[in-house]
Amino acid sequence: TAEGIARLVAAVTERESAVHVLVNNAGAAWGAPLEEYPEAAWDKVLGINVKGPFLLTQALHGPMKAAAAPDDPARVIMIGSIEGFAVPAWPNYAYPASKAAIHQLARHLAADLAPEVTVNAIAPGLFPSKMTAFAFNDGNEQEVVKRIPMRRAGRPTDIAGVALFLASSAGSYVTGAVLPVDGGTTLR
Repeated sequence: TAEGIARLVAAVTERESAVHVLVNNAGAAWGAPLEEYPEAAWDKVLGINVKGPFLLTQALHGPMKAAAAPDDPARVIMIGSIEGFAVPAWPNYAYPASKAAIHQLARHLAADLAPEVTVNAIAPGLFPSKMTAFAFNDGNEQEVVKRIPMRRAGRPTDIAGVALFLASSAGSYVTGAVLPVDGGTTLR
């Protein structure tokens, strides 16, 4: 919410005058058949997944510019999804739309905020989480991962390595990229 963002920004700027890295990891999903998909679900998912990261980036733009150095820009890392690239196997209409929007928002912000701030997105594939627990129910993991070329779900180190790259000096010249971390799922 705008109120939650204002409280977070106040708490951060009370302690820090500069923000070097912002990771926008908002995520909500809602699944229902098309005929039953509620408008409130659409609004909730788009609000959390797109509006929230936009407003937080906007609110922290000043502190990020304050952190920027000529060869070391501040960083924004958006967490998208491979569902922003491809049609998912389940009826969760707002989620893939929101993640495609995050990918485009990352590119748009990258063009506008350079050279002081880089903006990139990570597009995770299937990782075990509260949001994806349904895919692993009843020991179903082997069935689920057989469609992934790497034949496994993602691990925390898989996503952490990409985030560390983007946040480090190694990623200082990368902006506007959307990096799939999906074990090759988008190849299919």
